[in-house]
Amino acid sequence: MLKTMQEKAGGLVLLLAGIGMMISMASNAAAGVPQSAVERTIALLQSRHEAGVHQRIELGVRQAASLWREEDGTESEFSDFCAAHFVADPQQRAALLDRFESNLETLYGHAHEVSRAWSIPLQLELGPVLPVDYLFAEYSPFAHIADDLFHNKIAFSALLNFPFYTLEERLRLGPSWSREEWAEMRLAGQFSARVPAEVLQASSVAYVQADDYISNYNIYMHALVDEQGRRLFPEGLKLISHWGLRDELKGQYAEKEGLARQRMISKVMERIIRQEIPQAVINAPVPLWAPYTNLAGEEGRMAPAAPEEDVRYSHLLAIFAAECGVDPYYPGQPTKIARRFDREREIPEAEFETLLIRLLTDPIAPRVARLISRRLQRPLEPFDIWYNGFKPKSALGESELDRIVSAKYPTTAAFQQGLPEILTRLGFNPETAAYLESKITVDPSRGAGHAMGAMRREDNAHLRTRIPEGGMRYKGYNIAVHELGHCVEQVFSLNRIDHTLLAGVPNTAFTEAFAFVFQSRDLELLGLAAPDAQAAHLNALDTYWGACEIAAVGLVDIRVWNWMYEHPDATPAELKAAVVEIARQVWNSYFAPLFGVRDVILLAIYSHMIDSGLYLPDYALGHIISFQIERYLQDKNLGTEMERMCRLGMLTPDGWMSAAVGSPVSVEPLLEAVREAVKVIKK
Repeated sequence: MLKTMQEKAGGLVLLLAGIGMMISMASNAAAGVPQSAVERTIALLQSRHEAGVHQRIELGVRQAASLWREEDGTESEFSDFCAAHFVADPQQRAALLDRFESNLETLYGHAHEVSRAWSIPLQLELGPVLPVDYLFAEYSPFAHIADDLFHNKIAFSALLNFPFYTLEERLRLGPSWSREEWAEMRLAGQFSARVPAEVLQASSVAYVQADDYISNYNIYMHALVDEQGRRLFPEGLKLISHWGLRDELKGQYAEKEGLARQRMISKVMERIIRQEIPQAVINAPVPLWAPYTNLAGEEGRMAPAAPEEDVRYSHLLAIFAAECGVDPYYPGQPTKIARRFDREREIPEAEFETLLIRLLTDPIAPRVARLISRRLQRPLEPFDIWYNGFKPKSALGESELDRIVSAKYPTTAAFQQGLPEILTRLGFNPETAAYLESKITVDPSRGAGHAMGAMRREDNAHLRTRIPEGGMRYKGYNIAVHELGHCVEQVFSLNRIDHTLLAGVPNTAFTEAFAFVFQSRDLELLGLAAPDAQAAHLNALDTYWGACEIAAVGLVDIRVWNWMYEHPDATPAELKAAVVEIARQVWNSYFAPLFGVRDVILLAIYSHMIDSGLYLPDYALGHIISFQIERYLQDKNLGTEMERMCRLGMLTPDGWMSAAVGSPVSVEPLLEAVREAVKVIKK
């Protein structure tokens, strides 16, 4: 029999939850049920049911009333609805939860499939894009769902019968809840705000347009020339910003002319951030471009060229404006920042930022920086925030790795067929590997690659990877293995979970953590590297340095969003200046003491800052979580343990981590491991 929240937590808790719900769900002046009518309805229902459900009645009626609008019905119609749809019997209430779970999976799943299908021309490399493709991609099937579910009263049935708790209450009470109680809370949480369809549609348009801008932002590297007019990169090398540029920079540490290429890539990044890059060289194989002088043209005829206008920051402002349109409908979280941290990450912003700063300011940082300098045999340069020399190394160079990978995976179909081998090498048994391959579809991506999970168990997760003519390259393979980690998590946490209302993981940082676990094994999966006596120490150093870099990037993202809310009427040029200044300040606070160089702006290059709405902080948390998971997995099977962890579903972050690895989210295990590592790794 399904336990009720009231039976488990007591009446006082429910009353407090009801008060919190009224505050967080209070609608704009549209609420249509006067307080007197709410009290009469509560009294009416309590007179009809036994005392054991009285406080659940009070909570449910207040939750429903907080979002009932005048157009939903009169006071008496509200009262009649509550009387007809309140479910007192525990078994009937369990059946109601099951019905919601099944029907919403069908509804959301098919809407998601429509959205994915209509975005295919923009996201996949399957031919030319037609003008109408943008219209299809900008349409959101989800925009009207919430409106419709409120209009036909389905949403009110959920609010009437199941409780939604504030973040503080979830963190305090959640550890004692059953799986069914978590599912109840997640169901009510889906209807804890009422955002009009036109507002959601405007948000969809802004995000799609920004994603399209980023997906087509490529630099043809063979067209770059240095101050002596030399071309440093091979013909046909096309790199997307920021992913391709960053990964090419990482790959140059072992190359003969790597330092010169890294310096040039760094300059390209600066030009993009400042919007000084010539418009003519974006996604174009000609003309030639000299990043240091910023001249463009033909050989012997280089001249100043018109820069890209502030398009990058126009897209960010468009997303900000769309989110501002959503803000009034979340009185409890009246900014995108609050929604990201309190509703989605379920970690308060101040606590999250403290975690990142704790990582960046530990006294071990200078020692790691000096170690990197010794390994490079030169002073650190700003782009060394992407130093990857702690990773397992193959005896083979980048070109040989490209040859091996392209021969193994010449097409997306070949990578699809290779998934079972990859998964069994990771520790999944053959049956599970075959099942996962059947639930993951590999697609040819226009962008750098991404993972798109399903929302209906009969559907597949989609792994998008960029495979150029001639076959997959090593960098693309590395990204694809990362995305495979996402997809495996997505399959397990949907298809093998007990309640689809709990499908997923606590927040995106957790799926990033699994992606990092997979990505760190990319050479092992090719049979080119195996752990040695120093592997654990090197992994700690690599995780730490990468986490510090992306933690600083996350701080930039957070502070940019705070700046936009403080300057809601900013122009693209003003936002650009602010982003540059914020990136400079974060660098000077945390990296200038390590590098001996001030006023660097490279932390602002990440494309996610433009098209993903405050997503970047999740990466740092992902590194921290992945390290905790890796330590737990040291003497265990990845395949078995990953499935167990993913089946925990969408609990709070600390609750999930405690159940998964035995301790809450913490940066201390990583810092402790790095302190040990610097004692062992001297050069």
